Amino acid sequence: MRIRKEKCNGCGRCVYLCPVQAIELIENKAELNKELCVECYVCYRDANCPTKAIKPDRLKWPRVIRNPFSSVIAFHKLTGIPGRGTEEMKTNDVTERFKFGEIGVSIEVGRPGVGTKLKNIELFTQKLTPLGVKYEKMSPVTAILNEDQITIKNELLDEKVLSCIIEFKISEEKLPQILEILKEVEKEIDTVFSVGVISRVKNNNPFPIIEDLEKRGFPVEPNAKINIGLGRC
Repeated sequence: MRIRKEKCNGCGRCVYLCPVQAIELIENKAELNKELCVECYVCYRDANCPTKAIKPDRLKWPRVIRNPFSSVIAFHKLTGIPGRGTEEMKTNDVTERFKFGEIGVSIEVGRPGVGTKLKNIELFTQKLTPLGVKYEKMSPVTAILNEDQITIKNELLDEKVLSCIIEFKISEEKLPQILEILKEVEKEIDTVFSVGVISRVKNNNPFPIIEDLEKRGFPVEPNAKINIGLGRC
């Protein structure tokens, strides 16, 4: 993004809307901190700048990677998937990507108001990949992993985004190891992250995974999404 000072009237609308506090008023003119900016285009789309001082620049590699990880309407050119993640956890009843005996996990790193540098992905992948997790092939994060699936491309390490989602599946018996990794990374990471878990519902126990999670110190909030089979219609 670019803010043209000669047009700015200092109204401050863009300052209040920026989700990563990358804009501030200096001598009654809006100034953009390029390092903090995640190229989400919220200021351009939603600030309704009265003087049209905000203008998007044509982004080049590697900075262009910031936009699809930060804008809710951007199309991810690396994978052909819009948004930061995939639909797998919401459409499993149709795709059956996660079968009985498997656990699907999503780790969303960063969030609006905080953001994250992409190098934080490696804090997880360095520990997850040796366990044999199967990363979601069409996930935007998987697309930027190197062949070793442990590191990401060097030029992307310091790119800042609103958030990114690591998606993978693992066998049920390895879930305790995954949870221990999350506890380890929590002590190292410089941003926030949230975790989503998907499991198949068994006839004799509607939520077999909840007890395991709570035993290991991961209380489950009552906001689960339960697919009851309508997707097959």
